[in-house]
Amino acid sequence: RYGRCDLDHFVLYSNEKLQNAVNATRKFVDAFPAVTKGLCLIGPPGIGKTHLAVAALREVVIRNAARGLFYDVRDLLKVIRSTYNPVVRTAEMDILRPVMEADLLVLDDLGAEKPSEWVEETMTLIVNTRYNERRPTIFTTNYEDVPDETDMDSLKVRVGFRIHSRLHEMCDVIN
Repeated sequence: RYGRCDLDHFVLYSNEKLQNAVNATRKFVDAFPAVTKGLCLIGPPGIGKTHLAVAALREVVIRNAARGLFYDVRDLLKVIRSTYNPVVRTAEMDILRPVMEADLLVLDDLGAEKPSEWVEETMTLIVNTRYNERRPTIFTTNYEDVPDETDMDSLKVRVGFRIHSRLHEMCDVIN
């Protein structure tokens, strides 16, 4: 689906925020691996967040021979959950290890998963491990980063306070 995504063929509309997102993504790619922060791309569906994230991942892998990994968060959680089935002969850490150790990880559609204690715990483990090991991550999300903690569709409510705090510490947030 995303095999042809690159920064040179990203369709830009006369939109300053979109141009800023492309510029920030280019800057990230050009600086890799000497980056101190990942990216968190925020915006409504269909504007190109995933395209930019995949383009960055592809370029980093090609330029730097980096180990990169892409997951839609819901798919990642489904794969992790499948390891609890005794018929599946894959251990949870067999899935988590590459996710936590990738040179660059793209987690697409953060917050789209149904919130639960297990989801928050699992995502916190992944995000904290990458944070502690200073491994850059690119997140995309459709949820606005608004300060209203009562807004059930805000990023903070969808991902939880701990992950939200880590996102701001480990990423440049691009609207």
